[in-house]
Amino acid sequence: MLKHRGFPGRMPGTDFQFTIRRANPKGVTSLTRRERFRDRKPADRRADAAFMEALWEHFGDQPFERGNLDAGRLSWFFEREVVPAEDPFDPASYDALLVIDPDVARMSFPDIFDGVR
Repeated sequence: MLKHRGFPGRMPGTDFQFTIRRANPKGVTSLTRRERFRDRKPADRRADAAFMEALWEHFGDQPFERGNLDAGRLSWFFEREVVPAEDPFDPASYDALLVIDPDVARMSFPDIFDGVR
């Protein structure tokens, strides 16, 4: 499992986790699309924005390996702002390649992508 050096482990000042420390010995947690409803708590929305900003700053529009990114947090973005970068795609692999869709991400998080081309 690739560890993304320099990527924040969590949202500063909170317990919202962004990365995992070690591979799960029982098996890899699969990425699944989770719906973000309009009535989510403000803290959850801030965590989403912080995670997307960290992804964009760390990877930009380039493909990246899932590695030690938290499956639960990543699933909130999967198949919307973050899409598979390979075919076939294995959602239960730490080696799976993903990429940010900047057009969708810009619509979802305009404050982060303001001025980004």
